[in-house]
Amino acid sequence: MTSESTTESRRALTLRDVSEASGVSEMTVSRVLRNRGDVSDATREKVLKAAKALGYVPNKIAGALASQRVNLVAVIVPSLSNLVFPEVLGGISEELEDSGLQPVFGVTNYAPEREEAVLYEMLSWRPSGVIVAGLEHTPAARAMLENAGIPIVEIMDVDGNPVDSVVGISHRRAGIEIARAIVKAGYRKIGFLGTKMPDDHRARKRLEGFEAGLAEAGIELADREFYSGGSALLKGREMTETILKRSPDLDFLYYSNDMIGAGGLLYCLDNGIDVPGKLGLAGFNGVELLDGLPVRLATMDACRREIGRRAAEIIAGHSHSGMVGGERIELTPTLQLGDTIRRA
Repeated sequence: MTSESTTESRRALTLRDVSEASGVSEMTVSRVLRNRGDVSDATREKVLKAAKALGYVPNKIAGALASQRVNLVAVIVPSLSNLVFPEVLGGISEELEDSGLQPVFGVTNYAPEREEAVLYEMLSWRPSGVIVAGLEHTPAARAMLENAGIPIVEIMDVDGNPVDSVVGISHRRAGIEIARAIVKAGYRKIGFLGTKMPDDHRARKRLEGFEAGLAEAGIELADREFYSGGSALLKGREMTETILKRSPDLDFLYYSNDMIGAGGLLYCLDNGIDVPGKLGLAGFNGVELLDGLPVRLATMDACRREIGRRAAEIIAGHSHSGMVGGERIELTPTLQLGDTIRRA
């Protein structure tokens, strides 16, 4: 595909598009979207419905700048309290440092409606590109991304259908790989501890992969413990105590992230549980926090900083692929067995 055809297919929507879709004049559309003028409720509803369906976002850059874009890159992530995403943002910032582009960050708290609102606000300032975590969006958010007319890079996950470019890992494959390592080490009664799945799609895909990897050996999960809220050491301790009291015969615990996994490890150490002999443990993400633990928790490096850097390369035009949009970069996470999985 040529750069001209790609640019045309990704043309930003205009007032005329909304006018044609809603059947009212451009001036009326402008009044509605700026919340000005005397417009009937029926007309207002018709215009807003058409704009949302199209993914149209009004341009907040006024006057002579209206046809230009600002040197901002919208970066939208689900959390800053999770240790994963600051490292991603670090990679983005480093790559953009000498590009003339400035990242601006928005946080969604894993709420699809919040992502939609943050995206709408950021796109109204006509950024030069968007980097957004995940591949799952509301229909309105996806429409905005598809019709923004700028480079879009979805990050962290490649298991799905991207809007434009994507940089990440396969969480399903990551789950399969850790399951195979656990089975190879001789563990058979396995429990899972993690976040509730509806809005954390990457954790859900890892669990699906994990169960598929266990199924290869004819094993099913013996127990599960879920939580909602931020990842925390205390939460990990509490969940570990709960699942072990309910299922004392478990010989392995797989945590959806390192923070709760570290809490689980500390619980085991405090209670004299033989790790990894009697009970094996593993987390996910490979955060630096693990370096300070008395025992190294098994984990998997999710390539966070590299994901941020490669996404920013695409936005800044520094990618060496020669592609014009539609770039797919899948990185390979590294399994670190640490001290909490028996050596096979």
